Amino acid sequence: MLTLLCVCFLLGSTAALSVQSQPSSFSGEFGTGGGTAFSFSSEQRYGQITGFRIRETTTNIVGIQLQYGDIWGPFYGYSIGTLFEVLLFRGENITQVSGKYGSVNELVFVTSRGRIFKFGQPAGTSFNDFPLFEGTVLRYISGRYAPNILTSIGFHWGTQPSCYNCKDGSK
Repeated sequence: MLTLLCVCFLLGSTAALSVQSQPSSFSGEFGTGGGTAFSFSSEQRYGQITGFRIRETTTNIVGIQLQYGDIWGPFYGYSIGTLFEVLLFRGENITQVSGKYGSVNELVFVTSRGRIFKFGQPAGTSFNDFPLFEGTVLRYISGRYAPNILTSIGFHWGTQPSCYNCKDGSK
């Protein structure tokens, strides 16, 4: 019985080490918070982020949507204002996000190819978020939204997963 317990403990420790060996980081949400929570965490099963849509008004970011592989995740926020769509090149990743918040006023995405995409208005408290570990990229976004605005946003960084549902062998 003691031998079985030791074997189970060792197997559990090995599994825990394999989970811990995958570097990831999250620095918390930027913004006032409040409202309905959202997360794109379950869409990661479709591969890496390949595009995003941002909806803005003259004062705020009001909605967001991410594409993984060739599948668009849910749209979170409100369908007012101007909609912008960005498609990333094959193998391109988001490596930094900065902006301004009270609510989410401005978002600036920087990619591994040096492209910069800016949305919203430069008002509020500045933030700059990027992965803590080399070789990691933006995996998903979470946050909160309330009537007509995104109230907070957070960025989750990690390694690219195996491509479960990707087409053409892309990762």
